[in-house]
Amino acid sequence: MPGRSIWTRYSFAWVTLALFLFSATGHWIFGWLAFAQEAEAVGQQPTFNGYFVTMMRDTLENWQSDFLQLIWNVAGLAFLLHVGSSQSKEGNERMEAKIDAILRKVDPTAGATINELDTEFARGKN
Repeated sequence: MPGRSIWTRYSFAWVTLALFLFSATGHWIFGWLAFAQEAEAVGQQPTFNGYFVTMMRDTLENWQSDFLQLIWNVAGLAFLLHVGSSQSKEGNERMEAKIDAILRKVDPTAGATINELDTEFARGKN
């Protein structure tokens, strides 16, 4: 859709990316806090290498389940379509063509009505 910003055209993707970054950052921060607490509980110094391996394993296990991702794709898309994100908007030209096709199916003389409306509203066919 010309004239619309990249933020509007891809709003679902931007919201999904923001939620992903927020959740991944939180996962790794709280993961470090838990890892450091567990290491200190057994008298060891927490190391980044041990943390990285543990967190990569946990992260990949979470992605395998796809539970949160699926929830967002279903619930988030339904919500954004409901409020009218750009992905849910149908272009005026396409909607007009669909209405014209329906009118022609319902009424064989609809062509005259369509032409009258086009003339009245100065929206001639291109």
